[in-house]
Amino acid sequence: MSEKETLVLGATGSTGRRVAALLREAGRPVRAASRSGEVRFDWADQDTWEPAVAGAGAMYLMAPHELPVDPEFVRCAVDGGVRRLVLLSSMAIEVMGDERLMAAERTVRESGAEWTIVRPDWFNQNFDEGVFAGAIAAGELAVPVGDLRQAFVDADDIAAVAATALLHDGHAGKSYDVTGPEALSFPEALALIGAATGREIRFRGEDEDYVAAMTGFGVPREQALADLPGFAALRARGDDTPTDVVRGVTGRAPKPFRAYAAQADFPG
Repeated sequence: MSEKETLVLGATGSTGRRVAALLREAGRPVRAASRSGEVRFDWADQDTWEPAVAGAGAMYLMAPHELPVDPEFVRCAVDGGVRRLVLLSSMAIEVMGDERLMAAERTVRESGAEWTIVRPDWFNQNFDEGVFAGAIAAGELAVPVGDLRQAFVDADDIAAVAATALLHDGHAGKSYDVTGPEALSFPEALALIGAATGREIRFRGEDEDYVAAMTGFGVPREQALADLPGFAALRARGDDTPTDVVRGVTGRAPKPFRAYAAQADFPG
């Protein structure tokens, strides 16, 4: 790749800020874009699109969980000179019926640019800076997966895979399932967090626990109920199997959950 700038969307978020830091450490010029970042970018404001992609030759592409990746923006980026796209997607999107991310993957594959798709398992950082942080602070987490094991992966490792694909050749046309080194149940993960923090964090793994927790956080009951079939499909699929993608792509071992738990600053 040339030394044109790399546009990083979501540059203030869990993976985006890490990707931007790794690119800068490697000497790559970065355009760090977000609604409140160095470069203003807003999916809902098309006037921000062309200025954001101007001068970029590559892009880290992600959208907040409630928003689709607009094909018109991807077309704008490619027409503007972006030749390499790395998309943040997610594992098991087919199992859970995630039409938003399946559409995003199709958009990237059909973009005409060189593409790589990064499909991580559940983030470690969900527990300290993401969707589970409030529950961790409250001392009780409800996710309707029972004792299903997930190969939780650290955001540092996800970012390292994405940055490698942006910086180096050999990753075009590949979709990477990115996991941590071991599969843990939620009770096992919470026990490690509890050991690191000195607090007990209870787990509730049934459907009714999840619905009660979500409505307690202000989520409409209908929305919480609509989530349940996806979780049921995940349970039916069975435990995750860790991959060796982090080591294979970056040359380094993925971070164990125990190490993450010992280093993280958990709320509460």
